[in-house]
Amino acid sequence: MLRFDEASVNYPLLKEYARQNRNNMTLAEQVLWERIRKDQIGHRFLRQYIIGNYIVDFVCRDDGLIIEVDGAYHSEPRQQASDVIREQWLTSMGYQVLRFTNEEVLYETARVIQEIIDRLK
Repeated sequence: MLRFDEASVNYPLLKEYARQNRNNMTLAEQVLWERIRKDQIGHRFLRQYIIGNYIVDFVCRDDGLIIEVDGAYHSEPRQQASDVIREQWLTSMGYQVLRFTNEEVLYETARVIQEIIDRLK
């Protein structure tokens, strides 16, 4: 997998924003992180990771899997259009993107984890 993070023109700004995101994760992100961190599901994930000009919620670089945890604003038309462009670019870089809502992560955690595991097989 190619590494595009440091090549980003906005890298210093993105790096600071990613640090802030790691320190202020949403409850859903915290719940998911506790289940996937430290190789608990047999794969190493990083959180709030910079790829190009984007910060992804979680990525397993070895397997090219990105996990996004979407809050309510992702249902707004403008954000949905932005998400499509973002996901197309990430896919063109060789990544697969899995999206879950906050509610799915919080209330269907076992199913979300199983879907992640199934995608990694």
